[in-house]
Amino acid sequence: MIVLKEIIYKVAIEAVKGSTDIAINKLDFDSRKMEANDVFVAIRGSISDGHDYIEKAINLGAIAVVCDTFPENLISGITYIQVKDTNKALAFMAANYFGNPSSNLKLVGITGTNGKTTIASLLYQLFKKAGFKVGLLSTVKILVDTIEYKATHTTPDSITINHYLKEMTEAGVEYCFMEVSSHGIHQKRTEALHFAGGIFTNLSHDHLDYHPTFAEYRDVKKSFFDNLPKTAFALSNIDDKNGAVMLQNTAAKKLTYALKSYADYKAQILENQLSGLLLKINGNEVWVKLIGTFNAYNLLAIYGTAIELGLENLEVLRLLSDLESVSGRFQFIVSNSNITAIVDYAHTPDALENVLKTINDIRTKNEQLITVVGCGGNRDKAKRPIMANIATELSDKTILTSDNPRNEIPEEIINEMEQGVAPQNYKKSLSITDRKQAIKTACQLAQPNDIILIAGKGHETYQEINGVRHHFDDMETVTELLEKLNK
Repeated sequence: MIVLKEIIYKVAIEAVKGSTDIAINKLDFDSRKMEANDVFVAIRGSISDGHDYIEKAINLGAIAVVCDTFPENLISGITYIQVKDTNKALAFMAANYFGNPSSNLKLVGITGTNGKTTIASLLYQLFKKAGFKVGLLSTVKILVDTIEYKATHTTPDSITINHYLKEMTEAGVEYCFMEVSSHGIHQKRTEALHFAGGIFTNLSHDHLDYHPTFAEYRDVKKSFFDNLPKTAFALSNIDDKNGAVMLQNTAAKKLTYALKSYADYKAQILENQLSGLLLKINGNEVWVKLIGTFNAYNLLAIYGTAIELGLENLEVLRLLSDLESVSGRFQFIVSNSNITAIVDYAHTPDALENVLKTINDIRTKNEQLITVVGCGGNRDKAKRPIMANIATELSDKTILTSDNPRNEIPEEIINEMEQGVAPQNYKKSLSITDRKQAIKTACQLAQPNDIILIAGKGHETYQEINGVRHHFDDMETVTELLEKLNK
């Protein structure tokens, strides 16, 4: 039995009406999930306001309500707790409810525009190979050691996070690696978690549909490091112009990694091929199976994190050489006719440019580079022409197509992308709304030794159109189409 007063520990309370010395069942912010003796936390969201559903929650069995404004009609026998910030209150209440599980393992948060999934997933892989029980909270999936659960958000809500962290501690997990999105930080989902470390990857144009300015986007990321305890480490990419900003006010141990600048963890690319990278990390050479400069940064962050968490240097280098690429992150196949198809999640201008430059650095220029790319609907519109410009500038042929149009008209998204195509690149670009047809066209245009890049969706196995998700897998689609063409 859990008593209400036990789970409101550390919550900034402004007023209470009713008793907090009552037994509760569970807590939630979804009024539809309320049952007898539950606690309802009213969250003000971008679409709906939980305060409008207080009465519904009570009718379904809620015995206590946490809100930032008391409702006009207070019901006898119900406890009302007024707080300044219900998102923050939920974070502390969730942590208390599940026994503060993050303090019982070493939790590392990864934030930045690009690289979060790769770094979190490869850290999970490395520590598993080192013989530890490990947890993962990522865009792709949630792992409680070897048990896999489906992920719905980059950073889940506070209740979900603590639920899985509790499962991890019960399973004997020692380390957990977690993607931390700007949405998650801004909505206080990571508040009340005890982090052993934080990693900053980079910062570029993204999520300006949510954050009104780039400065706010940056400052939200920075606040994650501002809140790290002095017992943690803060590892930042100092080659990024915002890398030093992230470390300005943190109480954590300040550490840096870089390819170009002086840093605590420094790497040099000696060879960059389609088969992998030869890196020199802090004076030691290591061959890895991953490709490209962006992965050199990712691997350097992984190396630094593993060292800071106590693994031995030569063991970490050995484990780095054994890491396999993450699903939908520069994942490639070579057809029988020697056409290389690469699927990558690149959905921001910076990520797309990194992937295309990586391919151009590796290829001989005797082959064509054909890029298939789209932009998501109901998301940051400003990046659409920028991404089309990058794709057409750095590719021999570009096919602009649908990504996840969601509730927008696909043709209108593509029209906005077309505005970014420079006049000299018109002739090497075309627009095909249907994504499968766009990929099919790329396969038909490709000759032996050519390279096809399919960007934007990566690991996703669906396409969202008018709010409905239909099965669609870029890697599955291009593999099937290339096999048919080879027959």
